[in-house]
Amino acid sequence: MRLLLIEDYPPLRASVSQGLREAGFAVDAAADGREGLWYAESNAYDAVILDLMLPKMDGLEVLRRLRGKGVETHVLILTAKDAVEDRVRGLNAGADDYLTKPFAFAELLARLRALVRRQYDAKDPVVRVGDLEIDTLARTARRGGRAQALTAREFAILQMLALRAGQVVSRTDLWDHEATSNVVDVYVARLRRKIDRPGLPPLIHTRRGQGYVLEAAP
Repeated sequence: MRLLLIEDYPPLRASVSQGLREAGFAVDAAADGREGLWYAESNAYDAVILDLMLPKMDGLEVLRRLRGKGVETHVLILTAKDAVEDRVRGLNAGADDYLTKPFAFAELLARLRALVRRQYDAKDPVVRVGDLEIDTLARTARRGGRAQALTAREFAILQMLALRAGQVVSRTDLWDHEATSNVVDVYVARLRRKIDRPGLPPLIHTRRGQGYVLEAAP
């Protein structure tokens, strides 16, 4: 899952980015509205976390411009503004959810995961590809009825591939800009050793020069 965090307060930006990465998300972070708008227009994200009080361009203007250009990525507003009129203004501008500061990180994670499921219209929290089952709520995976021990990052990569089953997912969609393609390949190789065990038909396929695709053989 690839996220964009637009937050100008350095300690909060750093702590939220770190927490999200430890939870398995790929995260790009921007420190002001103009930079955040550039990121959001230039890349595909599963969700955007957007502060409202930003330098250079405020969050509502960022949101209006994104929606005006047809960018439909789900946006969660994260702000200290907690008045009803502020929430209404943000939702009317095109936000999909609203979380006020201070907040519990666990709630932020839960809301983001819900937005990602909505992004892919995954009403059933269990995604199935062949004999592989991924429970996006319990954060577990089973193949052929056998539980798989996955790290947070491995699960996030597998979930992204599963939600886009049959479609090629690029390396940049699986990780943030700070990672090299070799890092992504290493994690996918680890995931393959767990999911595509000897004797089982492979589900994770490489598309050279493009990325990876999760699909069962017809």
